[in-house]
Amino acid sequence: MSGKWISDNQIRLYMQSLQKGNSQKVAAAQAGFSDRSARNIQQRSFEPANSKKRWKTRTDPFEKVWETELVPLLIAEPKLEARTLLEHLQRIYVDQYPDKQLRTLQRKVKNWKTVSGPEKEIIFRQNHPPGWQGISDFTNADQLGITIRGEEFPHLLYHFRLSFSGREYTQVIMGGESFSALAEGMQNAFWDIGGVPETHRTDSLSAAYKNFSDKAKEEFTEAYAQLCAHYGTEPTRNNKGISHENGSIESPNGHLKNRIDQALMLRGSRDFDSVNEYRDFVREIDLRTNRRLDKTFAEERAFLKPLPERKTCDYTVERARVCSSGTITIKQIPYSVPSRLIGALVNVHLYDDRLECYVGGAHIVTRPRMRRNKKRVYSIDYRHVIGSLVQKPQAFRNYIYREAMFPTFAFKQTWEQLDKDLDRHQSCREYVKILNQAAQPHCEEKVNDYLEKCLACGSLPTSDGAKALFKKSVINIPELKNTTSQLSDYDILLACEQGGVL
Repeated sequence: MSGKWISDNQIRLYMQSLQKGNSQKVAAAQAGFSDRSARNIQQRSFEPANSKKRWKTRTDPFEKVWETELVPLLIAEPKLEARTLLEHLQRIYVDQYPDKQLRTLQRKVKNWKTVSGPEKEIIFRQNHPPGWQGISDFTNADQLGITIRGEEFPHLLYHFRLSFSGREYTQVIMGGESFSALAEGMQNAFWDIGGVPETHRTDSLSAAYKNFSDKAKEEFTEAYAQLCAHYGTEPTRNNKGISHENGSIESPNGHLKNRIDQALMLRGSRDFDSVNEYRDFVREIDLRTNRRLDKTFAEERAFLKPLPERKTCDYTVERARVCSSGTITIKQIPYSVPSRLIGALVNVHLYDDRLECYVGGAHIVTRPRMRRNKKRVYSIDYRHVIGSLVQKPQAFRNYIYREAMFPTFAFKQTWEQLDKDLDRHQSCREYVKILNQAAQPHCEEKVNDYLEKCLACGSLPTSDGAKALFKKSVINIPELKNTTSQLSDYDILLACEQGGVL
């Protein structure tokens, strides 16, 4: 027993055993310690420590106002906090209720809410049968600090998850919580898992749900209802503002971003060369996570509905007429298109990350989708305007989209050098000719290398130098001898054919 503390309960039990007439040895054994410890207790007159007081040691400072003033306020508004109530008393009874009494009031309010307060909402934990529910949600990923070639990349993550197995699908979203983002992500998720869950759940996304003040009028948007009908899944939603009803995705959102953050730490950099490289990075994290769920997902896979023959519409449609500057305006952002379309009415399929342009059912061009911010935003491809710019090279100097005429930094440096060394007319002509050469198929990279080489050695790039890069090699055509045939030669051929020999 050496080295063990003897508790107050043991001492009390030992004393009670002695009072019943038991010997010291028996009493010590009943109390659970040795004879030596018992002699120690007897010699030193150890007594059990006094128990803590469980009663009030001072008067309640709120006794006079509790039942008459504070309780009625709590009954009317149970969410009132103790600090609010104390400030209320301080306004009525000046200098009677100092701040140091706040803790006392907090205990009283907490006790009242526990004993007499209103009933609290109960969270009912749910069983999730296999194949029954898939959940979609968007989560902001700006805190990850992702950059694309050094520039900040604000974005969302579309996150899909099967409630039973936890199988996930994640997609990088460059815009907001739009229908095109939801439809594209949701369809990609279904095709990734190879089936369709019985129900598909979201929160109160405006892309999927019409949120009216009158609950009786609330309904799913027509586009979202048609999307769910195409896949044969029942659309459901959690109550507005009650996130725990979407608990199977809300908490995993945080886990997902933490996994990405940890992978970025191992990578040693949060900068990517392109959006596609970042998307591949996120996708690889998804694959690693899902490998651990293969066994559970295999069980759920058998309960998923089969996929339809094809995907359905995952974009919104807008129509725009091409103006005389060779651009269309979508969501207040100008986009360039081939100049031959000027005056034409273009059907634009608006995806989360791109625009697909059609005229009369024929696909014309694909443009990366831009988003508005504090800066002036536009998307101009120099290849769309260079044909006209060659005819009017002086228009280059004050062109409102001139910055788009510099495919790389080397082109911008070249223009600055030309503008410095040549007169204003010649500099425009030279640069436009260089740009025209770069606009030819598969020529931009080679022209860029030429410009960088010239700038590095301090020489002025020229249009002739750029053109010389692509001189066609001379093909030596062999000379053909001009021979004339005699009529007698044909007589010999005819004789051979009649004799059966050719």
